Amino acid sequence: MTEFTGYIGTYTKEKSKGVYKFTLDTEKQRITEVTLAAELDNPTYLTLGNHGDFLYSVAKEGDSGGIVAFSIGEKGNLIKLNDQMMPGSPPCHLSISNDSHNILTANYHTTVIASYLTNEDGSLQTPEEIIKHEGSGPHERQEKPHLHFAGFSPDEKYAVVVDLGSDRITTYEVNGGKLQRKNVFQTSPGSGPRHIVFHPNGNFAYVMTELSSEVLVFEYNQMDGRFNEIQAIPTIPNNFNEVNDGSAIQISSDGNFIYAGNRGHNSIAVFKVDEESGFLNFVEWTSTEGDWPRDFSLDPSEEFLVASNQKSNSLTLFQRDKTKGSLTLLQSDVYVPEPVCVKFR
Repeated sequence: MTEFTGYIGTYTKEKSKGVYKFTLDTEKQRITEVTLAAELDNPTYLTLGNHGDFLYSVAKEGDSGGIVAFSIGEKGNLIKLNDQMMPGSPPCHLSISNDSHNILTANYHTTVIASYLTNEDGSLQTPEEIIKHEGSGPHERQEKPHLHFAGFSPDEKYAVVVDLGSDRITTYEVNGGKLQRKNVFQTSPGSGPRHIVFHPNGNFAYVMTELSSEVLVFEYNQMDGRFNEIQAIPTIPNNFNEVNDGSAIQISSDGNFIYAGNRGHNSIAVFKVDEESGFLNFVEWTSTEGDWPRDFSLDPSEEFLVASNQKSNSLTLFQRDKTKGSLTLLQSDVYVPEPVCVKFR
């Protein structure tokens, strides 16, 4: 029997108390044992470091926001190490380097990215770098920068920041936690880029847009960190005229399939990747059986996918066909209050 532990970041505006954990039983194909792992205010996004020994979460503390470091115990329980807070709203996204020594955060409200180094025990140092972004876009929600993603290029030579508010993807050269801006790509006005994933070959990247509900396909230059857009493909049907906000995007580790979340259409769009050109071909839409799927994640075996439906307070479990990319519903209505982010240990 193989079991995986998953963690769920949440909003704590209503009934949620913080970070939750669950067990995915791959033999029974069920999610079980949903429990509170740590009390925390608005831990909406999580990341795990050092082969699952540490967990880092964004969080709110009074009028300040920042990140909290936890060590993970034998039974998956979370033990707080320390935190780093600064005045203002908490970040909405964070990523960690492969060696677990550098963490990047993106802040939707305060328009800053921050870079932190970690200590050997997993605790956080004070920020190495804090950079404020400026700009705007034509959409009513683009009155200022809204940074929604900060992460690393595959070789970790660059940090990549995705700005929904000014339709920009910015690359920074990374040096010991310090960041130096190198290149900026301007997406179509009003598209609202949100999250990015890279193809395992490092030559292509895929960006989910929140406002235009598209996946943008890019050639990526690993030498200088530049992007070149080669395709834009919609994630919702042409005849869907209700409100939809694009959400999460994931790529399978073999680089063959892209998954993109739709809040409003309440679905996950599946695309097949052409390995030579990087172009996407539509496969299917799958209902998430809930309302407002803000995030989803493939499990470590990539035979399953778990989606989090924020407004219906639920997780949904799918089996994934590794050959076709398609998703088959296994379990819905797994109760979790205000779920946002799903990460597996």
